[in-house]
Amino acid sequence: MPAYLPILLLFCSNIFMTTAWYWHLKYMSLPTWQVILISWGLALFEYSLAVPANRLGARFYTPAQLKTIQEVITLIVFSGFAVLYLKERLTVMTGVGFSLIALGAAVVFLGKA
Repeated sequence: MPAYLPILLLFCSNIFMTTAWYWHLKYMSLPTWQVILISWGLALFEYSLAVPANRLGARFYTPAQLKTIQEVITLIVFSGFAVLYLKERLTVMTGVGFSLIALGAAVVFLGKA
């Protein structure tokens, strides 16, 4: 099994989770209880991918590295979701902030090199 497979699974799982957390912002008229049920349904798919991703990923990465990979993927997926679905503009300050988080993520991997 290649080391990139857990990363691919985490990427796919994050698409579901980002959608579960933010899709409803375009549908503010829906009752909160409906949004929660729909989001839980989406999160089920996220867990169905994230749990195997972490179990497989533990063969190649430390738990801290897996979490770091997941957080960086979250920023990438969220950025695309915000621009494409929510029609948000990412600002320079958002880019700077996300870059600083990515720099911190890189530090986590220095110890394993």
